[in-house]
Amino acid sequence: MAFTGKYEIESEKNYDDFMKRLGLSSDTIEKGRNFKVISEIKQDGQNFTWSQHYPGGHSISNSFTIGKETEMETVGNKKFKVSVKMEGGKVVVDSPHYHHTAEIVDGKLVEVSTFGGVIYERVSKKVA
Repeated sequence: MAFTGKYEIESEKNYDDFMKRLGLSSDTIEKGRNFKVISEIKQDGQNFTWSQHYPGGHSISNSFTIGKETEMETVGNKKFKVSVKMEGGKVVVDSPHYHHTAEIVDGKLVEVSTFGGVIYERVSKKVA
């Protein structure tokens, strides 16, 4: 499927401000600034498992089905319920306080997240 694969962060914009807005400590933000996070996506039709693997063995994994409500966990360990949609080839997570889109552009995973008016952009290259 279009999203299936492993992706390593290649570039990001507005990391510090976004992580501060999520409520992460300055120490945690500093440690994570140069991490090469691996996003692993498994897509089976409308079903997804979306995992992020951090150095040191920490991982966050969210499973969801397009069009159905699910509970997700953020990098700040906060949980929220949301329905995930597919719009024009983009995976879209939209809640009252958080908006996230993900799409494949020229073989790269392009993600844009908005929380509390702060926009974070991340581009990851496919590694497997």
